[in-house]
Amino acid sequence: MPPHARPRSALPILILLALLRLALHICLNGHYGFHRDELQVLDDARHLDWGYVPYPPLVPFLAHLELAVFGSSLSGFRVAAAIAQCAVMVLSGLIARELGGRRLAQVAAAVATACMPFSLLMSSMLMYSGLDLLWGVAAAWLILRLANGADLRYWLLLGVVFGLGLMTRYTIVLWAIGLGVGVLAGPLRPQLGTRWPWLGVGVAFVLFLPNLAWQVRHDFIYLDFVAHIHARDINQGRTTMFLPEQLYASASVFTLPIWLAGLAFVAFARSMRPYRVLAWLYLVPLALFTLTRGRGYYMAPGYPMLLAAGCVAIEQWLSHVSLLRARLLRATVALLLVLGLLLGALGTLPVAPVNSSVWRFSRGLHDTFAEQIGWRELAERVARIYRALPADERARTVILANNYGEVGAMSLYGPALGLPPVISRTNSAWYRGPGEPPPRVIIELGNTAEDERGSVARCISQGLFRNREGVDNEESARGYEIFVCRDIPPISPQIWGTKPRFG
Repeated sequence: MPPHARPRSALPILILLALLRLALHICLNGHYGFHRDELQVLDDARHLDWGYVPYPPLVPFLAHLELAVFGSSLSGFRVAAAIAQCAVMVLSGLIARELGGRRLAQVAAAVATACMPFSLLMSSMLMYSGLDLLWGVAAAWLILRLANGADLRYWLLLGVVFGLGLMTRYTIVLWAIGLGVGVLAGPLRPQLGTRWPWLGVGVAFVLFLPNLAWQVRHDFIYLDFVAHIHARDINQGRTTMFLPEQLYASASVFTLPIWLAGLAFVAFARSMRPYRVLAWLYLVPLALFTLTRGRGYYMAPGYPMLLAAGCVAIEQWLSHVSLLRARLLRATVALLLVLGLLLGALGTLPVAPVNSSVWRFSRGLHDTFAEQIGWRELAERVARIYRALPADERARTVILANNYGEVGAMSLYGPALGLPPVISRTNSAWYRGPGEPPPRVIIELGNTAEDERGSVARCISQGLFRNREGVDNEESARGYEIFVCRDIPPISPQIWGTKPRFG
């Protein structure tokens, strides 16, 4: 579509909607506490590197910046997450414009994207999944710009997006494969005869190169990590619902008719032939994630572009039906969007008091908020145990954390509570070693009495940990006790292990 033929942009309205949403998230994101995954990011942010065991370095780098600007403010830490999802809204509206949608379709696409439960959750947590969604949507918009005759140097921007995507989450490779198939199979193929797509690939590779070098130096530890996590997900049944979850998990069930219409529109409508790449960009990753038994939310980056296409399809259909039918369809779409926003907000935004009826409703959908409860309380409990030790023992005491949430919580709250250093064999903390000098006493977290029976040290239980709210989560519902261990043998490589434990 030549530039003069594109509809007028609704960009000011899209930006206004995004700013309103951003303000809402900033107001709400200080509720509850840090999620266990955020605590891992926080800990890694204090040890900047070009790579980490569970993920590439971009999100810890952003967390490092936010620590510098906002300190340990919970809502400040999540500003980048909220901005990313607000940008996804705007980009969805711009995608609708590239597909020929007028202002109403552009605004509807942004609102439909705002209904996505996954996007709402990622607005309240700084995790790589949220930025991964942003890069996927940005790539879709850029490829549509190229399909509409934009300067071929847009391929360089596309390279930047995929490079940042690789520095965020490696699954963007599957979206790159989908893009490659779509380009080869459609009208964009002649552009491969120019230098710009290949320069874009070069840009992506250059951006990714530092992390690739880190993986080489660390024997591609991520491959071991992801094999372990994937096997765990399969054993726990987390992948069995991959296809059914596409109907309700990433995009709202209320917008299901919209994105299905969008998929059919870009796949089969004659007028959409220049944009058929979007169908491949969705279907190829869907097939690959199905074959590799991925988690349902891995497909989240594919839905904003389909929601945008669906809004354009509905808008075009409205011009061919009677006035009464058009009004009924508009009212139906509006109702679906309102219901999607309201129920999506209740289920995925941190709005409800702990253990209230709304809390229990959201807990039935996901465990995100439950995993934000009790971390400061755990650190305070450890501080009381530590202060009760004799002074000569306190000088040679460390905390041994058996999961990354404990590592992050002790690192975050420990200094103000006067806690000793924390060590862990889990994920990237393993590389930091057991520390020097060797400890005389270890306060161990994240272990059960049964697990502790095999300890080579003399360990005494200080009791179970339960949070005050009585919320069952990974830390308080698995029988974890806090142990004080003495008669510590030298922490040899055999004890510390030859590679990290994964979690």
